[in-house]
Amino acid sequence: MLLPLALALVTALVLVIVIGPLVRGGKAAPERGAFDRAVYRDQLRELERDRDRGMIAPAEAATARLEIERRLLATDRAASRPALEARPLPGLAFALALAVAAGAGGIYLVRGAPGVADQPFAGRVIARAPDDLAKSVADLEKRVAAKPDDVDGWSALGRAAADLRDYQKSAEAYRHARDLAPERGDVAASYGEVLVMGADGIVTPAAREVFATLAARDPGNGFARYYLALADAQAGKTDAAIASWQKLAAEMPANAPIRAELERRIADAAKSAGIAAPPLAAAAPSAAAPGPDAAQMAAAATMPPEQRQAMIAGMVEKLAAQLQAAPNDRDGWLRLGRAYGVMGERDKAADAFDRAAALDPKNVEIPLQAVDALLSDQALEAPLSARVLALLHRIEALSPDEPEALWYLGLAAAQAHDPATAAGYWRRLLAALPADAPERKTVTAALDALKGK
Repeated sequence: MLLPLALALVTALVLVIVIGPLVRGGKAAPERGAFDRAVYRDQLRELERDRDRGMIAPAEAATARLEIERRLLATDRAASRPALEARPLPGLAFALALAVAAGAGGIYLVRGAPGVADQPFAGRVIARAPDDLAKSVADLEKRVAAKPDDVDGWSALGRAAADLRDYQKSAEAYRHARDLAPERGDVAASYGEVLVMGADGIVTPAAREVFATLAARDPGNGFARYYLALADAQAGKTDAAIASWQKLAAEMPANAPIRAELERRIADAAKSAGIAAPPLAAAAPSAAAPGPDAAQMAAAATMPPEQRQAMIAGMVEKLAAQLQAAPNDRDGWLRLGRAYGVMGERDKAADAFDRAAALDPKNVEIPLQAVDALLSDQALEAPLSARVLALLHRIEALSPDEPEALWYLGLAAAQAHDPATAAGYWRRLLAALPADAPERKTVTAALDALKGK
């Protein structure tokens, strides 16, 4: 993962230097870019904290960082314009951005694997909690006390308490979140995991019930299958546990971090039973996403822009063809959407994200990615399209306090000369933001700008 990550970071630096002067112009009010940049920088900091604490695997962290940095770059391309205007050159900026980003970002996005299962808590090394983590827990407790129906707030409290190794508090928080959103498999999985961690790695009857319910609802859920197999191993059902872990390993890509954990678990179970440990099942050939190897990536970096773009277009076309044959591959559609986004094919990117959303309709992150793709190179003063507005309302229905949706819906209302509706959305946004959030200044300035209309 070092090469793609290095390419992404270098791409980010070059894009900021090269295209920044080309997109500056007159100031737009209210400014969308400042809010977006603050959100994405907060996401990067949160991602680093999760990675350092072992809450996300390095491979997935690199993929997530690349996506967040791409969005951050998109806001930089639409940054505020100085008082002394220079004529913007968005066409040239886009051409340069595409030429520079295509070699690194496009190739990696096509070959990335966002759906690779993470390691369960039992296989992670949790870093020591930061000094301010206790304050975060206290702040989250105030948040859920004020909004007891906030599923994401309870989940965040559960995660923070687990980082402090206060597993009882974590389990209580996750239980509240599960009761509020019983359809959320991620919440149920986290609840079961902290029950196991609170019992020193033992899958208690209560934890087993959580995972059994999750597996009954979602038979392919990797976390549920992992822990149910662990429960079998702890109950002396070694053969059943090994068989379950082997089946799970066979479904994982060769580079999935969980494979090493499964191999260790199988070896420990076999040793306890006094039998020889079988070799870990081979990864399914179809698990690897289409894309070049490291040598091909290095060669692509030296290609003329036209050849590099043709290579990426061919890879994207191949992935699109494979998805027509396997239309239920949610993660494949997500890869395709991100790849189209890097290529500047905004509508095709949104189409791919729509296909992924149809397979995971309660996942608010997917329509958010579609919105980002559609707005990636849109001028600040341009009105939001009907398609973007429909996506934003869908996001609002899934997550009424989603900051990005509230911001853009308020912006759309302001553009439509409806200050009352715009103010309503932005006041909701202020209520959803923490008291010390830097974004509050931008939202407050936008509200103040409405008063003069």
